[in-house]
Amino acid sequence: MRLLDKIIDKRIAAYQSDLLATHYAEVENMYRQTRGWRHDYRNHIQVLSCYAQMGDLESLIAYLKELSIDLESVETVLKTGNKMADVILNSKISLMKSKEIEVEAQAQVPSSLSVPDVDLCIIIGNLLDNAMEACAKLEPGNRFVHIYIHVKGAMLYMSFTNSAGKKQHKIGNLFLSSKGSDHGFGLKRVDSLVEKNSGYLTRASEDGGYTTEVTLPL
Repeated sequence: MRLLDKIIDKRIAAYQSDLLATHYAEVENMYRQTRGWRHDYRNHIQVLSCYAQMGDLESLIAYLKELSIDLESVETVLKTGNKMADVILNSKISLMKSKEIEVEAQAQVPSSLSVPDVDLCIIIGNLLDNAMEACAKLEPGNRFVHIYIHVKGAMLYMSFTNSAGKKQHKIGNLFLSSKGSDHGFGLKRVDSLVEKNSGYLTRASEDGGYTTEVTLPL
């Protein structure tokens, strides 16, 4: 079984590394679009000023509406101070919003950490994937995910809370799931990476909500 676990673990790591590269490219593209929008900002102001001077309110409103749509398409959800954290958080938050999940996020991450960037992103990515899966079982109006990441003393503290159904029963450090044994691999990988980086992890389940807290040394 240990050999099988190692093989599966390697496959999961390779798959998530590929996903990470994709997310990184997506965020880099968002940054480029944002820089381009800022570069054109002066031109936009000049056009709006011309419409205002001519009294063409209809054209001014239409132009503002176009700019609003354009800005929403390139707006970065979070800027944490750590580029790799931005990669996974922005990608996952964008995906959650597309699934009608209400997201509240506060995050500040040092630009340099003792924890490898890939490990940090896999931990965050797996926990947010799990949160999305739990929300998908609920009606759209009842779906939420709260993200809080900040430095506390010499530790990076992360808290992820999502809406859930009834309280789950715990076995060891994991909760029972109706999704089968495959569902546990991602969470076990999180546990192994937290342990590898000398961190701590706790999980709590109650009616209506599920919370995972992680602390990692800076």
